[in-house]
Amino acid sequence: MSEQLLPGYIIRRGSALDRALLLKFMQRTYQDLFPKEDFSHLEQTVRQYFSSDTPLWWVDFLGEGVKGNEGASTLSPSSHSPTSPIACLWVGNAIDQVQGNRHAHIFILYVVPEHRRRGIGTALMRYVENWAIQRGDRQIGLQVFQSNKPALNLYNQLGYQTQSLWMVKFLSAEK
Repeated sequence: MSEQLLPGYIIRRGSALDRALLLKFMQRTYQDLFPKEDFSHLEQTVRQYFSSDTPLWWVDFLGEGVKGNEGASTLSPSSHSPTSPIACLWVGNAIDQVQGNRHAHIFILYVVPEHRRRGIGTALMRYVENWAIQRGDRQIGLQVFQSNKPALNLYNQLGYQTQSLWMVKFLSAEK
């Protein structure tokens, strides 16, 4: 089942058959930030974590929204067959280590560059927030790279706050 996310865009639930497409979107996400890296290892992440307990949603572009007689947004008639998704949202589960409560954790939110800055990311975040509230979650977690300024701005505007810092130390194999 699909529903309108924004004028010209629908959101639909993914299925277990979408593994290859999810992997493609994950690789695009990381390649946008780190263009010289190889992300073939993400296949293992999808294989290990993608299940019926970790929902996936796709956003399809149906066409530019057009204002109808009453000012309501309608879709242009030539745009009723999406070719491929233009955005995805994959959500898992995490446990709050302080309170012990299960909560939603966003694995990936990705919008293809041609459709960015149209409100899709914001609409997806609001969609998942409503979904999480309906299932009884009291928070949503996510990880974002400090260098990803557009994502940081989006999350800050939506009221997300830094709760902890993920720190790494690269170890040398030489002794």
